[in-house]
Amino acid sequence: MPKAYWIAHVDVRDPERYKDYVATAKPAFERFGAKFLARGGPYEAMEGTGRGRNVVIEFPSFEAAKNCYASPEYQAAKAIRLTVADAEMTIVEGFDC
Repeated sequence: MPKAYWIAHVDVRDPERYKDYVATAKPAFERFGAKFLARGGPYEAMEGTGRGRNVVIEFPSFEAAKNCYASPEYQAAKAIRLTVADAEMTIVEGFDC
């Protein structure tokens, strides 16, 4: 079964409150086996408009990635994120070689 990935591009408007989002989201990520592959850090936008923070999170499956997003734990975190950041997020299935 191929893995899946959350790919998020985020502009944080309130860095202090964004910490609340991160802390609130942590239980959902732990529950669904999330592994952070990229979490902020330097970047260079090669095409299109970049955002200040770029995140890639690996999940064991597409279903796990979707279930994490839909979980009550993550939805509580999302409610915080919506007030402190602008983001695009995509869930993509990986490729099994």
